[in-house]
Amino acid sequence: MKQTSSRIKALTVSIAFTLWFYIGTSIFDVFSFPILIIFAIGIFTIFQILASKISDFLNIFAIFNTKIFLGVLFVFVISLYGICFKILKIDLLRLKNNNDTYWLEMKDINEERIFKQY
Repeated sequence: MKQTSSRIKALTVSIAFTLWFYIGTSIFDVFSFPILIIFAIGIFTIFQILASKISDFLNIFAIFNTKIFLGVLFVFVISLYGICFKILKIDLLRLKNNNDTYWLEMKDINEERIFKQY
């Protein structure tokens, strides 16, 4: 981010602020498109005008925002995998011997059925 121009930093941070504004107003149930558009245009204009003066702040906020969003995304993806595995009854660690899981038991594999061995 240190080599990126201050205008690009201002653009990305204004998009991030707009996204945070959308999340905040949606949580408090006061979201409306005209307010979002006014906020986005205002933040974009202010950050573009002051881009060279607040470049260090933009850099810090961009790094912070990236870490927060990647952390949330990571937790969300891991949670989705856990939910899907629970619904499909897949036991990755093979902790339980269940009749309704999709794992093959090694005892059940017959060596006469294996045609090629490497």
